[in-house]
Amino acid sequence: MKVVLTQDVPKLGDSGTLQDVKDGYARNFLIPQGLAAMATPGMVKQVEERQRAEARRVAKLEEEMRGLADRIEAANIEIIARVGEQGRLYGSVTSTEIAEKLSEAVGEEIDRRKLGLDEPIRSVGEYEIPVRLVGKLAPLVKVRVYDPDAPELSSASDEETEDDEETMDADASVDPDAMQDDDADDESEEPAGDAEDIDTDETG
Repeated sequence: MKVVLTQDVPKLGDSGTLQDVKDGYARNFLIPQGLAAMATPGMVKQVEERQRAEARRVAKLEEEMRGLADRIEAANIEIIARVGEQGRLYGSVTSTEIAEKLSEAVGEEIDRRKLGLDEPIRSVGEYEIPVRLVGKLAPLVKVRVYDPDAPELSSASDEETEDDEETMDADASVDPDAMQDDDADDESEEPAGDAEDIDTDETG
């Protein structure tokens, strides 16, 4: 059954949208609760007209915000935090703090609710967080969380690992064919010596 939602319904749709649902769900819940109305041909036409108008509005806003999106993607946000063991932070970095830093960087207010940060950041590192401006326009902002007083984690172990890998690569790069050629050269040199001895004996 097609219905028009008169209120926002979680996991179904926003108010004013056209939805196709099961008859029982519409008749026993949505319509009695005042959440939707049965879609008549006239209502369907109105909804479709509103959707087209909304699509045009969003497309216009996306074009207007393209410059802001470029500035967001060009921004590099650095946040200093205190770090404990294993790179874990004392506390966390929230969307509010990131939004404030980003607003300063791009010169325009960014609502923290537009940041696609599912949960606060609790570890040092580099992150890319979507900023949902409007419609499908969602540029990524680069955020680096670090402690300037803490040594870079795993830097020494990474260098050791790289050295080990280089040694292994050098060992593995020995050409078996070259080794066989060396053996062949050794064998070819030995008969030459024997031949000289034979010639000497014959002349004597």
